[in-house]
Amino acid sequence: MIHVIALLTAKPGKRAALLEEFRKIIPAVHAEQGCIEYGPAVDADGSSDRFGDDTFVVIEKWESPEALKAHSVAPHMKAYGERAKELLAGRAVHVLTPA
Repeated sequence: MIHVIALLTAKPGKRAALLEEFRKIIPAVHAEQGCIEYGPAVDADGSSDRFGDDTFVVIEKWESPEALKAHSVAPHMKAYGERAKELLAGRAVHVLTPA
């Protein structure tokens, strides 16, 4: 199994719009072979260590590195990237294996 933690930071004040675009691809990603989990998360109210108001975290689990690689080149991901590029200020993607 492969775990992915992706930090997506929107341009100031654009997180809601970026999340709206992101949510459009969730059904297609869930339908991908090898997808175990895929969804966004934001800071919980009252948390002391925050990512911030412009950032959300994508929590992913994939059956294999091959499934993750196929996901990264899927047509819906390319289309999302095109729609999101004007909203996105930065991203960091961490690919992990269970310890």
